[in-house]
Amino acid sequence: LNLHRAARQVEEAGWPEDLTQLPGVGPYTAAALRCFAFGEDVLPVDVNIARVSRRTGHQFSAIAAQALMDLGATICLARVPRCAVCPLATACPSRGIREEPARKQGPFEGSFRQRRAETLRAVAESGRGLQALDHEAVRSLERDGLVVVSGGVVVLPG
Repeated sequence: LNLHRAARQVEEAGWPEDLTQLPGVGPYTAAALRCFAFGEDVLPVDVNIARVSRRTGHQFSAIAAQALMDLGATICLARVPRCAVCPLATACPSRGIREEPARKQGPFEGSFRQRRAETLRAVAESGRGLQALDHEAVRSLERDGLVVVSGGVVVLPG
């Protein structure tokens, strides 16, 4: 939804100087757009890039952004780093160090996330009466702007 809103805003008013003014665009997404779409020397730091930078003690430029994302996603893994095949291993002070995950997400099965997903799927198929849906999930989806409740009927926005 935010992608659609942002596209409409860009269509109507052009690209804002501060990309975080676009709906759903935070600092990381703004940096990624500036780097990959506009070719600016801005490094979009995701968890993978942050891990590689932290472990190597090196600051990288935007020209290495995609390589760093790939390296962090496939080789410089948090819990089981594959140092034997890492191109940066010989100069890496963290070679072989395993990290605990920052947080463990609970199981999806039986969770509130699952209830929200099921409710959203039902509404996406066709508008549904509020009485036939999980009220707590509907309210949560409504707060996030993913559904609209009007006259006892729940529909997708727009």
